[in-house]
Amino acid sequence: MRTPLSVVIGAGGTGGHIYPGLALADALRRAVPEAVVSFVGTRRGLEGELIPAAGYRLHTVDMIPFDPALGARRYLLPAALLKSGAQARAVLREQGAQIAVGMGGYPSAPVILGARMAGLPSLIHESNAVPGRANRFAARLTPHIAVAFDTGHLPGAITTGMPIAAALAGLDRAALRPAARAALGVPQGARLVLVNGGSLGAARLTEAALGLADRWRDRDGLHLLIKTGPAALPAARTALHGHPTARAVPYLDRMDLAYAAADLVVCRAGSATVAELATTGVPAVLVPYPHAPGDHQTHNARVLTDAGAGLLLPDAETTADRLAALVEPLLADPARLAAMSGAAEPGPHARAADLLAEHVMRLAAPTVPLLKEYASWN
Repeated sequence: MRTPLSVVIGAGGTGGHIYPGLALADALRRAVPEAVVSFVGTRRGLEGELIPAAGYRLHTVDMIPFDPALGARRYLLPAALLKSGAQARAVLREQGAQIAVGMGGYPSAPVILGARMAGLPSLIHESNAVPGRANRFAARLTPHIAVAFDTGHLPGAITTGMPIAAALAGLDRAALRPAARAALGVPQGARLVLVNGGSLGAARLTEAALGLADRWRDRDGLHLLIKTGPAALPAARTALHGHPTARAVPYLDRMDLAYAAADLVVCRAGSATVAELATTGVPAVLVPYPHAPGDHQTHNARVLTDAGAGLLLPDAETTADRLAALVEPLLADPARLAAMSGAAEPGPHARAADLLAEHVMRLAAPTVPLLKEYASWN
């Protein structure tokens, strides 16, 4: 009987860690259909909804965030890490795992610690331009590190890019645009601005977008699609009641349609979003989250703004009037939008999931006869 490939992925908290983990899981399944892939997360993040919905098993551990804002509770972190690491080790043994992968964020640290306890190889993937606290810790426990952006913050790391969904990796915006606009109810001649606050939404962006919607209420050629996150949806829908060209949604499960239909995106600068924009070539106004550790979202945004593919707007300046002053001239200038789209540097993101899967399989190969052909990889 052949030993199946078994991989446990630590990913949780927000979509910025979960979706790349799912992209990796799908890539592993494409490469090795017999592979057993499961996830470790916590009970408080979006993983409880997103991972089972994608068809993967989720195990939960009792980990707390690497966050100074916890106050006195931060002193519980070492004990929580040891406990959750032991829980992750038990999951690895139960799953017969040959390798553990941490996708960043506090739910992934116990998986790397659990692998160290169990004597298993592990690999971490850092998605942001500046490493997060969890991965700075995890990098002490494994020599195998992959990064989305080559910024030199983690010496010895390999650059794989950011794993993104296959539908976005191969997106042809021009070809999909008519069908995407029909699906979203946007006339072919209108301009569509997608406001994307990330998986949990962004109050600042939603507030500015609602003000912009009010400003554009009588302008039939300007449409708004506002991704609010679940919490802000009721108030946003109340504010937009009866609006002819603007609507709010809690999330978008077809980002390929949203990107193909949009002329411009206003968004946070999470690493997954930046990688998606770089790959698909959608022009953007980027509003970095001001409280991100190490201001990493500003560093992420510069990947696009330095190339001329996006504009940077500080969070404190993001009002309806300021947004209108940036967005309206862009929407009136198709040549500039096209130039921004053309300036996007796709980088390795479209192949990142497959590249990362190859590294995972190479590390697992010595204990998985099914993967013996990978044992000689460099």
